Amino acid sequence: MSFRISLSGMNAASADLNITSNNIANSNTTGFKESRGEFASVYQTSAYGLARNAIGAGVRLQQVAQQFSQGTIENTGKALDLAINGQGFFTMSNGGSFVYSRAGNFGTDRDGYVVNPSGHRLQVFLPNASGTGFDTGRMSDLQLSTADAPPRPTTRTTIATNLPGDANAPATATFDPADPTSYNYTTSMTVYDSLGAAHSQSMYFVKTANPNEWQVHTYIDGNAVGGPTTLQYSNMGALVAPATGDVTLPTFTPPGGAAPMDITLNLSDSTQFGNSFSVSSLTQDGHSTGRLTSIEVSPEGVVQARYTNGVSTPLGQVVLTNFANPQGLQPTGDNAWAETFESGQPRRGFGGSSEFGLVQGGALEASNVDLTEQLVNMITAQRNFQANAQMISTQDQITQTVINIR
Repeated sequence: MSFRISLSGMNAASADLNITSNNIANSNTTGFKESRGEFASVYQTSAYGLARNAIGAGVRLQQVAQQFSQGTIENTGKALDLAINGQGFFTMSNGGSFVYSRAGNFGTDRDGYVVNPSGHRLQVFLPNASGTGFDTGRMSDLQLSTADAPPRPTTRTTIATNLPGDANAPATATFDPADPTSYNYTTSMTVYDSLGAAHSQSMYFVKTANPNEWQVHTYIDGNAVGGPTTLQYSNMGALVAPATGDVTLPTFTPPGGAAPMDITLNLSDSTQFGNSFSVSSLTQDGHSTGRLTSIEVSPEGVVQARYTNGVSTPLGQVVLTNFANPQGLQPTGDNAWAETFESGQPRRGFGGSSEFGLVQGGALEASNVDLTEQLVNMITAQRNFQANAQMISTQDQITQTVINIR
């Protein structure tokens, strides 16, 4: 009996060494979670139950428990390297079935899908139809497109300017954009047509003979867009006409086959103060075509594609998954786990919500293995193995003594 007890102790120590060896081997594996051997005592039972003074029958390995403590987050500078600071797992598709991982070393395949080194595709919530959020009931593979971002024609321009209150009418009464003596001040901005071509929109401000009254002439690429628009200011310098500040310009048809441009010029932020002309803001809502320049991931897991035209487009929100019992997950290798009955049903979410941690872009979570602790465990397991082996040797000596009795 004692031989078997000691043998179970040697088997347990050997299993402990195997677990420790696996932990040490994966001390540099991205997103790896160490395991711990949990052992249980063994007692012989009979039809009458366990005797009051029963001697144990040894030990057995009860379970290999995964330890999902946080690993160190290390910055890498690579846009598609992701780390979770807190709870949750990345959700990935493996040929239609879902697997889960803490390793966020992602890249792209030849079709632009974001994948890990095993080819599992990262899952995201897609933007909703309104473009103001994400549809958390619909997951899809994250795919990066290298196609140009389409242009957007300018429909509204806004200028915030101050016109001097003490200005006089220009020397030349007839306005001519080529004659600086026929207007007081001018400024310009870039606008875009439906094909993404850039055009210059210029505004010329002319003081009239009437108090607090100005005229603005608008030109695009040197062509007049309608006639002058009268601007009226109060004796406090605020714009009073047009009341909303909007000036609807006549349609301008650019060359090159682009659609006609219908632009509204907004001057609601213009004022008439002091004795100097200034422009504090020039904005417009159009943009040219753009090429993908970078990918950024917010702490909430929103993946943004940035283009050369300054446009930022959300591609999706990284899906995080958690379980009631993460230790019940089944390791499948390649830094991934699969759902089991013991783990419970998956709970989906995104970074910073409910029970989920934040997503950090340009970083990876290192293995949570503490090498010093594992080396101590190795020594302890080795001593346990040696002690049980010594017990077998001692029992053998006792047996030989009994056999040799004359």
